[in-house]
Formats: sequence, C-alpha cells, structure tokens
Amino acid sequence: MQPGQMAYDRGITVFSPDGRLFQVEYAREAVKKGTTTIGLKFKNGVILIVDKRLSSKLVEPGSIEKIYDVDDYIGCATSGLVADARVLIDEARRYAQRHKVTYGENMAVELLVKSVCDYKQNYTQYGGGRPFGVALLVAGVDDLGIHLFETDPSGALVAYRATSIGSGRPVVMDIFEREFTDGMSFEAATKLGLKALGAAIEDTLSAESLEIGVVEKGKKFRRLTDSEITKVIGKT
Repeated sequence: MQPGQMAYDRGITVFSPDGRLFQVEYAREAVKKGTTTIGLKFKNGVILIVDKRLSSKLVEPGSIEKIYDVDDYIGCATSGLVADARVLIDEARRYAQRHKVTYGENMAVELLVKSVCDYKQNYTQYGGGRPFGVALLVAGVDDLGIHLFETDPSGALVAYRATSIGSGRPVVMDIFEREFTDGMSFEAATKLGLKALGAAIEDTLSAESLEIGVVEKGKKFRRLTDSEITKVIGKT
C-alpha cells in the first residue's frame, strides 16, 4: 500500500485527491480473482458459461452454483464473492416479482439491471457498509430484443454482444475480439465460448466443472444438464 493512499482507503465515502474510491477498486480486485464467466449473444438468444473451479475433488459439484434464474426469461452469472452474489440475486428476484405483481407483465431486462445497479451503487455512497465484491452478467429476452449486460461493484452497467468477467477476462476478450461475429448459431457461439474458457483456465473442460445457461426468444431461461454439457463439449 502506498503511504499516501492509507488516509483515503478507510471509508467508502472518502475520495482520494485524484478522485478515486479505493474501496470500490478493492472490490473490483475481488472480482478479478473470481472464476472466469462468459456471456455471448447468438442469433436467437444468449448463452452464459461459468467455470465452477472445484477447489477439491471432495466437493460435490452440484453444491456450487454460479448461474441463477431471476425470472422466466432472465438469467444471471456471477464472478467474485459468492455470498455477495446471492444477496444481489435475491434482490433482483424481488424486483422482478414486484414488477410482475404490480403491472402484470415481466420486467424489462434493462430496467431490472438498472435497479440492481442502483442498489449496488448505494453501497458506494454511504458509510457503514462496503461495496459488493461481485460482478454480474445478466442475460435476458424481452419485447425490446435480446440483452447481455455486465455490471461491476461500482454500480455501472454496460451492454455487450460478448464479454467476460473474472480472472480469465483478458484471455477471453482477446479471443472474442478476433473471432466473435454477429448472428452466430447456438452451436457456433457455444464452441467459441468453450474455446475461450479453455484457453483462459488452461485446463480440460468437463461437465462437472462447468455451468451453462441459455435463454432464447420464446423460451424460458434454463441451465443445461450434465449430459447436455458433455455432448456440447464433445462437439468442440
């Protein structure tokens, strides 16, 4: 830690002289140490792929959850602190359910993401708390089209056609910059995503170490079963 930095990283409400909030930057570092998470748009939807990174062969793979359904047509993948992610997912589900009960329709994807980001931003502005050490990739389909959003601990959001969060982001984004194209088929997008993930983690992919979620136009968000993931890996 730099000597001049110590006076400005004790509280989230204190800006450094050069306009930085160190606690937010530390939260971003927590995300960078998280598992590699990928999102890609394809012709009719979005695919989310997460490396679950089992820490021990004794761990039950099914007990690790990195992809969540928010409502019927919106799914979310996370990277960073798992407990923080659960809190945000629960909040997102409440937003979606309140909207459905109040208006009788599904919540728009962008509106949901902005609501979650507002919630995250509150924890960068007031004392007595800390930023959420997690980033989210939110995928969904609504009347306005197909969406893939990335959020970070500051509460910022960006829409992407293909993106990644977590420790393997630089490797994945380099491959996406070179090889991603609009209008890819589901099979082509999956193949590219698994290729990028394999390059990032430098290890053999298996159904036990992966989670894959898909949302398509006219279909509900779902997570692929282990047998489906095995078939997908076999085609790459």
